[in-house]
Amino acid sequence: MTTDGTTSTLTLSDGRELAYAVSGPPGAVPVLFHHGTPGCLLQWRAMAVACAERGLRLLTYTRAGAQGSTRRPGRSVADVVGDMAELLDHLDVPRVLVIGQSGGGPHALATAAGLPRRVVAAASVAGVMPYAADGFLDGMGADNIEEFGLALRGEAALRPWIEREAVGLHAADAAEMVVQLASILPPVDRAVLVDPTVGVDLVEGLRGGVAVVDGWVDDDLAFTRDWGFALDDISVPVSVWQGDADLMVPFHHGQWLADHIPGAVAHLEPGEGHISIAVARLGDVLDELAARL
Repeated sequence: MTTDGTTSTLTLSDGRELAYAVSGPPGAVPVLFHHGTPGCLLQWRAMAVACAERGLRLLTYTRAGAQGSTRRPGRSVADVVGDMAELLDHLDVPRVLVIGQSGGGPHALATAAGLPRRVVAAASVAGVMPYAADGFLDGMGADNIEEFGLALRGEAALRPWIEREAVGLHAADAAEMVVQLASILPPVDRAVLVDPTVGVDLVEGLRGGVAVVDGWVDDDLAFTRDWGFALDDISVPVSVWQGDADLMVPFHHGQWLADHIPGAVAHLEPGEGHISIAVARLGDVLDELAARL
């Protein structure tokens, strides 16, 4: 294990491998970050710096099935809890703060529900609500509507679509990604993606997430099934961050989560998109979590 953000690999008790990275002050409380869908363990430099400035470590990992982490076919959202427990044991981490962005949101909530003695507080940033809730697709861009429609039909229908999308995303620079993802990127998100200070890391994270598509496939399938835990099971403080310009995860997803997570603090932000809220409000998210320590 290193603390400079380079990749390490943990062999889990069932024989699977889990890729992870740690940066920041040794011995400090980590921020465990659940990446989006698709995504990987690549640490945004801005996030690593913001954590270190607050005396926190940054702990990232790649979910099962994406590059560097062995696939777990048929996994539920809640199955991430066992992987996180083993990772925290391996790193000798008794307490952790948790953030989940986009598709990482449900996994962050699962971690909060499943590890209440370790998770001090959690934040869902532009995270999706359960598919079974009314209106899941309302307000999403055309690409997301097509993607989840295929997910409902199963892996055989979904995988060819994801494989085609992955080819373009893996080869694209920021400007090309804006074109490819046009239906789900409002102007505020397009501006962030092409910003030279953060756009490079966002693009690299997406590229890493599509290098092996099993994780993307399995995330989508897990989102459209029972998550494997109840939001009522969450007993630790949770904040919900959501922008009203988001076309990937529409505004009402954040509203629904804030209404259904016990004691949740809602930050429903006007003018913010799916990507912009994670970048522009990063310091606020970290400060609110750190105040719980």
